[in-house]
Amino acid sequence: MGQTQTYPAISPSPHNGRKNEINTGQPSKEAVICGIWPINGIFHRPGKGNNPCVNGAKIRMQPGKFLLAMALGICLGLVIKPTQAQSQRDPYYGSWQPVTVSDQGVDYTTLKRQMEEYIKEKQSAFAIYFHDLASGASFGINEDKPMVAASTVKLPMALYINHLVVQGKAHWHDRVSYQKATDYEDGSGVLRYEAKDGDTYSLRVLTNLSVTISDNVAYRMLARHVGRPNFIAFMQELGGRTVYPGGKNLTTARDLATYVRALLDFAHRHPREGERLLDDLAHPSFHVGLPGLLPPEVMVAHKEGDLDEGVANDCGVVFCRRPYILVVLSSGVKDTREGFADIARLSKMAYDFQESLAGKK
Repeated sequence: MGQTQTYPAISPSPHNGRKNEINTGQPSKEAVICGIWPINGIFHRPGKGNNPCVNGAKIRMQPGKFLLAMALGICLGLVIKPTQAQSQRDPYYGSWQPVTVSDQGVDYTTLKRQMEEYIKEKQSAFAIYFHDLASGASFGINEDKPMVAASTVKLPMALYINHLVVQGKAHWHDRVSYQKATDYEDGSGVLRYEAKDGDTYSLRVLTNLSVTISDNVAYRMLARHVGRPNFIAFMQELGGRTVYPGGKNLTTARDLATYVRALLDFAHRHPREGERLLDDLAHPSFHVGLPGLLPPEVMVAHKEGDLDEGVANDCGVVFCRRPYILVVLSSGVKDTREGFADIARLSKMAYDFQESLAGKK
């Protein structure tokens, strides 16, 4: 299990290539995904007052206890389904409704200008991509500029693992053996404290850890297991253009939006696996970028990434009354806390604009 596996190429989703439009006159397929459910009591959605990454401060649980809670949460996630009563009272169930729109000509010039005015006052470099899931309208700012991906790359990796599982080319119970020489990395995560050479972990645990706590060791184990060339081919088949150029972990805002779109399409076609992945992305320990200034009841499935070298990124989907995808990448950030504060402000601009449109219906 510790060696690179050879997986056949994955057939791309119907949104393959650079196509950014959704069929006009119909709500997008992404706008009818329902039944997102949290693992209540263990992996709740961090909100005001209980966010473990308030102001960018990373709070660590004792590693052994964290893994125990994580394993228990995963097991519960495999067997617990929300009741109808839970769905009615929990703000995350049915918190948004499919949107049928007739205003295909929504003008996003005002929102784009507002974002441009904000970032021009900053010394950091930004790349932004916005996509309205109701109408298919989109815009970008430096959207094709290569930027350091940091941990946002873990989102397409999690999607790739899910693709392999639903196609029967891998199984959640498959185990990967830890090899310190190739898998160890400092930074986020718990496996760097816990894993010993020869320890094995299931694909389900590794995928969950790489998304919910951005575990670097878990990601490296997954990348080694599936083979980085296979992973690169997968992202390219989805429509990614800037995919590890020269071996560097670079991406663009447009490419990340493409992966988020592919994730939503996957969830539509494979509800069981897709909803679980969306739920993992909606309940991470790092939850201060896109959702930072939004109401806590608004579900945001996203993946943040940062580096001490001045990188703060976030990409995901906001399930408000008029859902949308937003990607914000930034570099040259003096303080990652301020970098994520900027992302939160840009996200709030998009949210307010979308809510103003939804309120007109």
